[in-house]
Amino acid sequence: MLNLVSDPWIPVHHRDGTTVVRPDQVADPDVLGLAWPRPDLNLACIELLIGMAYLACPPGDEDDRLEPPDQQALRDAMAPLSAAFNLLGDGSRFLQDLEPLEGEPNPPDMLFIDSAGGNAAKKNADLMVKRNRYEALPLPIAAMALFTLQAFAPAGGAGNRTSMRGGGPMVTLVRPKGEGLWPLIWANVPCGAALQPDELSRLPWMRPTVTSEEGQVVVPDADSIYGPPPEMFFGQPRRLRLVSDGDAVTGVIQRPYGTNYEQWVHCLSPYYLDAKGQILPMHPRPGPFGYRNWRGVILQSDKHRRPKNLERYLEVPGARRVDLIVAGWAMDNMKPLDFLWSEQPVFPLSPDAELSASAMIQAAEQAGFALAVCVREGMGESEAATGAADAARQAFFDRTQQPFVDRVAALSNGSCTDPNAWLSELRRVALDLFDERVVPGLAGLQETRRIRAVAARKSLHGAFSGHGSLAKKIYQALELKLPARPRKKRNEE
Repeated sequence: MLNLVSDPWIPVHHRDGTTVVRPDQVADPDVLGLAWPRPDLNLACIELLIGMAYLACPPGDEDDRLEPPDQQALRDAMAPLSAAFNLLGDGSRFLQDLEPLEGEPNPPDMLFIDSAGGNAAKKNADLMVKRNRYEALPLPIAAMALFTLQAFAPAGGAGNRTSMRGGGPMVTLVRPKGEGLWPLIWANVPCGAALQPDELSRLPWMRPTVTSEEGQVVVPDADSIYGPPPEMFFGQPRRLRLVSDGDAVTGVIQRPYGTNYEQWVHCLSPYYLDAKGQILPMHPRPGPFGYRNWRGVILQSDKHRRPKNLERYLEVPGARRVDLIVAGWAMDNMKPLDFLWSEQPVFPLSPDAELSASAMIQAAEQAGFALAVCVREGMGESEAATGAADAARQAFFDRTQQPFVDRVAALSNGSCTDPNAWLSELRRVALDLFDERVVPGLAGLQETRRIRAVAARKSLHGAFSGHGSLAKKIYQALELKLPARPRKKRNEE
């Protein structure tokens, strides 16, 4: 038996070494971070702790956030919730169907998103996902994997629902300055009212599952006018029941058609408007997350909604610079492609400064495109085998990340941006990368290839000088005037 409120089960990095603590003990200033063996479990555990703090003792308003509860206050507030947080037993079970499920148990590693599904294993197609890694899971690992799957659930075959944010959502967490795990958790707890002991049925495993075999959906509680519904942090899209042997989980029974969530906007994720005007959650893409991805997540965008936890922070008068953790699984339907964990700086900006920062990103996007086109042209057939154009484009954004951040920091302090200076920076980095990746191979090329490579460099230079087809969008983004074309001289007879 494991109770997720009253028992120590969460591995943490303590100032004195690694240890295991109860949820309330994360409020100890000497608890520095989580120590799960997988980054997705660390990410999900932060969400779990935010959700538990929200149930137990959320701030009533932003003034309350200035005085977070200490460890004893947090323990006292969480104690009434313990009846809803048993992992095993005859009664209600955390994030599992209220009644036992019939069926053959799956191996317990099905709880991990990067585990092979049944079809992948049958077809021997589990190259990037893994099968049969664990015959049994210790109860703490099983509990954390269970929450992770329910919170981030990808598509899982007919009737196996995705999470309320779709498969593999982008998770964003405001990280304030300073050490310790508790400040990170408390900064992201939304304002609201504590869940009362007689309200535990608002948690989905404390009542019969709302199944979806006939198209049933669960939408946010229209009567909830103060704070998000508790189910936001504890969605239960999958119908699961853990099978145990002593202190280990040895299998998982799964049945289809769990809860189908619609119209939910999670406070820890950004959203966007699709072509039909629907609000949909954003998802990570494979590869690094940098300033080119800021629009709609850190910066305003017409078709995007920044995460509510970040919006709330930026609305506080006198808000200071913080970091934003951006993390989550990049998925291709049921297949995990990459796991993202990035920390990006956030600066409070005026509306005009936001527009300036967005303009710099748009110009950089066009400049990176121009670089890729010219590298591809300069290298010819050899580029297709090496992927040099895409690699050069990514290197371009890596090298311009800090110059961009420096300029946004200046904007936050009231300075004005100089579009010509940013254009010069983009030009310098792009030409340097072209020369590093294309020029060294010129001596071994045939004359026609050398001519094309030289022409490609000239085209790239022209893009930053206002000449040629690649220049127009760079200059438009920065609201710079294209230079006048020189008049052609008429031949004298």
